[in-house]
Amino acid sequence: MADEQDHRIEGKITRAQFPLPDVTWPATAEFWAGAARDELVIPRCDGCGRFRWYPKPECPACAAEPYSWVPVSGRGTLFSWVVVTHPFLPQFADLVPFVPALVALDEDPGVRLPTRMVDCDPDALAFDLPVTVTFRPIAFAGVDGSVPAPMFVPA
Repeated sequence: MADEQDHRIEGKITRAQFPLPDVTWPATAEFWAGAARDELVIPRCDGCGRFRWYPKPECPACAAEPYSWVPVSGRGTLFSWVVVTHPFLPQFADLVPFVPALVALDEDPGVRLPTRMVDCDPDALAFDLPVTVTFRPIAFAGVDGSVPAPMFVPA
């Protein structure tokens, strides 16, 4: 029998809470724990001090392995976005239209956090628009539970 943490069978995700993020996955558990506290935390290399996103075992800048999760301001600029008008999974049907985005964080513009823009007119979005973090629950129709997540609004 497969380990309970093994959620993939023949390339399919089998968690009952899918598409909610797995907040217990060690690589990102601290990120989700921070969001539950309304705090945006990003891993920073203990060797060179650079932020790194996506969390990786080795720093892409200096190859050091240890890192610490540190709070950041939650301010940044809109790097990229798209307006989704057709749900790609049935669980997203109630969300359309929605705006997935990449936000470049003020602490390190090379760190581009995948997120969702909320409380905004998608037609008013522009590259380098100043944004700030807000915490909202991710929830899907037909899926039990929700997960607090950092999302962004125009500043």
